[in-house]
Order: sequence, then structure tokens, then C-alpha cells
Amino acid sequence: MRYGHFDDEAREYVITTPHTPYPWINYLGSQEFFSLISHQAGGYSFYRDAKMRRLTRYRYNNVPADAGGRYFYINDGGDVWTPSWMPVKADLDRFEARHGLGYSRMVGERGGLSVETLFFVPVGVNAEIQKVTLTNTSDAPKQVSLFSFVEFCLWNAQDDQTNYQRNLSIGEVEVEADGPTGTAIYHRTEYRERRNHYAVYGVNATAAGFDTDRDTFVGAYNSLGEAAVPFAGKSTNSVASGWYPIGSHQLDVSLEPGASQSFTFVLGYLENPRDEKWEAADEARGIKPLQVVNKTRAHELLAAFATTEQVDASFDELQAYWTRLLSTYSVTSTDEKLDRMVNIWNQYQCMVTFNMSRSASYFETGIGRGMGFRDSNQDLLGFVHLVPERARERIIDIASTQFADGSAYHQYQPLTKRGNNDIGSGFNDDPMWLVAGVAAYLKETGDWAILDEPVPFDNEPGTEVPLFEHLTRSFSFTVDNLGPHGLPFIGRADWNDCLNLNCFSWEPGESFQTTENQAGGVAESVFIAAQFVLYGREYADLAERRGLGDVATQAREAVAAMEQAVLSHGWDGQWFLRAYDYYGTPIGTDADPEGKIWIEPQGFATMAGIGADVPSDTGVSRAELALDKVEEMLGTDHGNVLQFPAYTSYQVNMGEVSTYPPGYKENGGIFCHNNPWVVIGETVLGRGDKAFDLYRKITPAYREDISDVHRLEPYVYAQMIAGKEAVRHGEAKNSWLTGTAAWNFVAVSQHLLGVRPEHDGLVVAPCLGPDVPEFTVTRVARGATYTIHVRNSGDRGATPRLTVDGAEIEGTTVPWAPAGAEVTVDVVL
Repeated sequence: MRYGHFDDEAREYVITTPHTPYPWINYLGSQEFFSLISHQAGGYSFYRDAKMRRLTRYRYNNVPADAGGRYFYINDGGDVWTPSWMPVKADLDRFEARHGLGYSRMVGERGGLSVETLFFVPVGVNAEIQKVTLTNTSDAPKQVSLFSFVEFCLWNAQDDQTNYQRNLSIGEVEVEADGPTGTAIYHRTEYRERRNHYAVYGVNATAAGFDTDRDTFVGAYNSLGEAAVPFAGKSTNSVASGWYPIGSHQLDVSLEPGASQSFTFVLGYLENPRDEKWEAADEARGIKPLQVVNKTRAHELLAAFATTEQVDASFDELQAYWTRLLSTYSVTSTDEKLDRMVNIWNQYQCMVTFNMSRSASYFETGIGRGMGFRDSNQDLLGFVHLVPERARERIIDIASTQFADGSAYHQYQPLTKRGNNDIGSGFNDDPMWLVAGVAAYLKETGDWAILDEPVPFDNEPGTEVPLFEHLTRSFSFTVDNLGPHGLPFIGRADWNDCLNLNCFSWEPGESFQTTENQAGGVAESVFIAAQFVLYGREYADLAERRGLGDVATQAREAVAAMEQAVLSHGWDGQWFLRAYDYYGTPIGTDADPEGKIWIEPQGFATMAGIGADVPSDTGVSRAELALDKVEEMLGTDHGNVLQFPAYTSYQVNMGEVSTYPPGYKENGGIFCHNNPWVVIGETVLGRGDKAFDLYRKITPAYREDISDVHRLEPYVYAQMIAGKEAVRHGEAKNSWLTGTAAWNFVAVSQHLLGVRPEHDGLVVAPCLGPDVPEFTVTRVARGATYTIHVRNSGDRGATPRLTVDGAEIEGTTVPWAPAGAEVTVDVVL
């Protein structure tokens, strides 16, 4: 069952009913100001940090779902409704919500009145713009009242939801009923003291009334769906003092049949220098200084969107911004679902994960997590081609949180860019992800100067060393922390944060990620070993290219030793082990009744080529056998589960992974993040048909027809799909903020379609089976444009033949062309 459809030409997903199985959301913003917005106008806005600079309030885990947002109430002769359906939930004659790239457009129609609202955050502007257009579709004149509504959060989202004994006494607002561009409401809670920032919610018209006190607007014991002011049809001009500050304007509109009128609402974030916080005294009139907010910057912001023409021009700029970004990589093929994911939605989601990491979605509150060391490095793999200059900045930010021994904070806060241990530290896969991110950046840009950038440890001034030294510390950390089998210690956990082999927690509610590890264990990770082999080679290559031959040689020796350790001690006979626990007992072995085989080491070891040329007892290579067993034991119609069989009881030596019911999350769920590792592994083995089949199983555009089962957005990836042992197999959770986005884009763009940057040129080596017999990739890299046309037999083991600008070349690497050049590549496979 579908609840809408793709509009590929407009680059939108069109939702045609408010009754989706779950709120389907979008993100507005691309620099510092961001908004989450559902198809029912739910969600909230914040500046840079969803915890520390939240402008508007949203209630997670609420009944009804999706409570709180930016709402417009209509009172049409006593008929009260909301064009977003929520919160009044009055039946609509027509409903449509279009989620686009950085904007959402919603239309609600009832009783001969159509209300269309365009929501977007302009490029480089710290504000959400809401352009509301009312159209009289009836044959009689209409007199209607429009009531806007936002509820202000008291900036710190965690304190806002907990510290009521203080917060219910500090709420403050100011109102400009007749300001330079219309009526504006200013939220200034705590501005009188240490804060230098405030919010404004203004409209480009003089309002008939306003409200800033929530209890007055909603009414005692009412819900937002029965708010007193809209139903009464008249604002009260309430001014919040303590309690709950809101922003609401009343606009009275007269419309002849067929007529339209537009208004622009601006929700903005402003800062004033400390010595410019307040309006100056008017000495000529003898007026003493009062604590009135200096609104100069707010007036400038509101003036920039005072006319429809200004708003439309800003929206055009936003669309041009995304057109430019997405022109870097695109494909044209006979598979429209492949094209829309590669050209639009996958890359768009990669940019959202760049901005959000794992902090703010409808499953992440924006309070618990900041930017992840591991997460942000992996996300970089999917967006570095889009915004390389911002990828450079992100790399420096991440590396600056590293410790001198090569380990790292697991996360840092986006506002301060400083590391914290709020969700634990000591995850031993973190260090090598920095090598992965930097290597990807260098291949994309050729900016070798970044390796000489001075970068501190733990953001401590005076500790700066060249970035390459940070990579060396990352590499050395793994080499210096090996267990009895020559495999890396797992520490608190590796990529799978729920595999806690040193924790041994029996205390209810105790965090597996922050509780003290039990000392003296020898728990080792086969996953980190495979990761080290893959990215250790990258480190050695960088050292070689910097003229550090001895360093490169030693690194390659360490990588070779690790590969041998995996083959000797990480192989169970038919697949790769997952780990050794605290006692040195293997995890992920056929001898175990549960958790026999795990996906992570199979995918990553095969990506690294481990076992690709080592025969197994069955005659095929170990790598091939491992992936055959993944398909046989982990495969489902919805993707590969993480491990099988799932754990049915709590295993204290395993930790959090065994706390989930079978089939969910890390306990036998389809963790979409690691499925692309198997996709890439299959292409390493030349099995493009298997790779493309798995890609389609978890990719949302191919799952649109089962939206009633999948439940979440059919245009972006989810972190998890319930596994085959789950009660609700095939149901997705945790959409948007997942490393699945970056890894699937790497899998499809660089390995299935096979166009990827390397240090010496653009590699063109497609591998996706026979289902896409012909396609064209356009790739902009280092300022040159490559048009790559592929005729694809899909045969396993087929060797691509490349013709570059009419001349056949040896191998699959197209040398880098100068900036501005246009290169034509023809490929026969």
C-alpha cells in the first residue's frame, strides 16, 4: 500500500493523506539553522545544537503522536480547521504534503478555502520561512481569520523538560504590534542574564491581535486541537509572564471568489554582542535606559523577507543550491528507482546526516547525542563529493577531539566542538575511522596540505601536531592494543555498541556504554581487525605518498600480520568469527546455539579482501563461502539480519545486544548500516547480481509498495528493519539519521555503478549484474566533468574495457583531467 508518490522531476515525495503509518518528516536547513518538519507540520527548530539552542518545543513519546509544531488555524465563519490536519484533525476536502530538498509544501482545503504553506530555511539565513497563501475556491466572498502558532522552548531542551520549578517563572516575551514590517513577537527568556540570543516570530502584516501565553491561547485543560483562541475567533493580546511563552498572530482576511492573499511568517534566531544587547536610551527625550531587546538585527532579518518577491527569490536560491550540489554525481538508467535514489534522495539524506549526525530526528531527541567520532567519519564518505570544503572542516573538528594515545571521545557537541563522555568512551574502532575519512577526502580533492594542518589533542591549545600525526596515533592505537590471538582489543565495544564483552552488568537501568568495564579481560574484535586491514592499507599508502617509505613498510607489515591473525584465529570453518569474549571464548561460532554467525565481520573482511584468495574446505574461497553463508543464514526478503539465531535470554557476558527481543535492533534485526558492507563485498568478489539484489531489498524506493509494512518514509533509509525472528518482520525504525545513508551511497555509486575517486584518477569498474544493461553516470571531480556511458552484460567476472575520449586505455583508472575539462568515457562490460 502507498500513501503518496515520487515526483522525480520536482525532486519531491508527495504525501496524499495525513494518515501515514508514522509521521513522515523532512529537514529544513543546510548551514546553522535547522528545522524538523513532519507531513502534518509537526517538529521543531534549532540553531546549531538541538539541545542547547532549541527555539521551539516538541513533545516526543506523546499521545497523540506528532504533538507540537508550527500550526496555522483557520476560522472560516465558525468552522475551525488546520490545513496540516493536525492538530484540529477536521476532515479536509484535499490534503497534500510535498517534501522536497530543504523545504516542505503543504496544502489543505476545506469548505471552499485552500491554504498552501511553503516551509523552508534560506541558504545562509538563521530562520525558518513560512509562506502562507489563502485562496478562495468558492463562488462567494469569504471573511476568515488565520491564527499562527509556535511554542517557544526555553533554549536548553533538556532543562526545558525537567526544571519546572525554575522555568515556570522565567518565561519572557516582547511584542511589536506595529513594527517596521508588521507584527513581531520576541522570545527573550533568560536574555536578561547570561544569554545574548533571542528568537523572533514575525509576520509581514499588521496583525489584528496576538497571543504569547500558551494557557490563554489553548485554554485550561484543552489540547492544541481545541485551542480556545482560534475557536473563539479572536486573539486576546496576552503577554506571557513566566509560564509558557508562545507566538501567535491573528490575521483577518477578506477574499473574493478566486482571489488569493499571501503572508510571510519568519521564525528567526538572533544574537547581539554583550555590549549591544539592549536598546539605547533616548537622551534627547529624557528617557532612561530600559531592558528592551535591541532589535536592529531582527528588523534586518524581517525586512529581508517582507515581500513575496523576496521570499520567492530566496526559495529559488535554495533550489539552485541543491541543483548545484546534486550535479556532482548522477545516473541515468532504465531503473527509475535506482535513478531517484542515487540522484536525489540518497545524497540528500547524506547531507542531512552530515548536519545532524545522530542528534535530532523523530527517534533521536536532540538531547542525548551530539556528533559521533565514528558516525561523522563514516557519514563523510557519503557527502565529501558534495561539500569538500565543509568535509575538510569536519575532519579538523573530529581530529581535534582525539586523545594523544590515538583513542577518542565517542562524540562531541556541535555548539562547542569539544568532546564529551555523556554516552561513554573507549570504543576501540573509533580511531581507524579517522583514517577512512581522511583517505576519502584526499581521494576526492587531492588536498594533501590538510595532512600538515596543525590539530590539537582534546582541543587543548599547545598540543597541536600535523593531522598526519593524528592518523599515525590512530594506526598505532590498534597496533598497541592487541590481545592473545593478535586481534585488537574490543574495549567498551566496537562498531556494534551493544556488544559489551567487558561490562557484566546486572543493575537495571545501568548504561552499558558508561558503566565501569571489568578489568583483566582479553576480549578481542574480529571486526576491528578487518577494519584495520582495510584502512591500515590506506594509511600505508598515505605514508608512501608523503615520502615516508619506512613508515609505509612497517604499516604494511602490521596489516599483513593482522590479516594472518584473522585467517588463523578469526575463521570458524564456514564464516568469520565475531569476537573473543572476556574469557577468551569465541563469539559467532557454529558451536553456539544462538549468535552463530554475525554480519559485520563477513562484510568488512570481504571488503578488505581477506580470504578472497584462500580456499575453504568446500573449494570456493573463504570470502565467497562467508558471503554464501550470510545469504543462507542471515538473508530475508527485507535484507540481512545482524546475527542468527537471535538471543532469547540475557547473556551477561555479551551485554546490551542480548537485551533486545529477538529480531529487533542489534539482536537479529536487519541493521541496514552493515548491509552495504555485504553489497560491497559481493562486488569485490565480482558477484554484482547478488550485490544489486541485496541493495534493492533495503533501499526505500523499492519498498514503497509495502509502506503499510515498512511504516517509515519511502524516500530515506532507516537504521533498522525488524528481522525474521521479530513479531513485526519488515517494519522499519529509526529513519534518517543512520550511517546506512553514506554506506549505501558508497555501495551504489562507487561499487555497483563503479565510479569512485582514487589518488591517481577516477576508477570506473561497474559490477551490478544484468538487471541494468545500460546506464550513464555524470561525475564532477576536481573541477572536471566525466560522462561515463556503460554497456553492461552483467556477467560475473567480466572485465571492463574503457575508452577515454575515443582512445582505449589499459585498466580501469581514468587519469585526472584538469579543472574545466570534459571527459567522455565509454565502458563495455
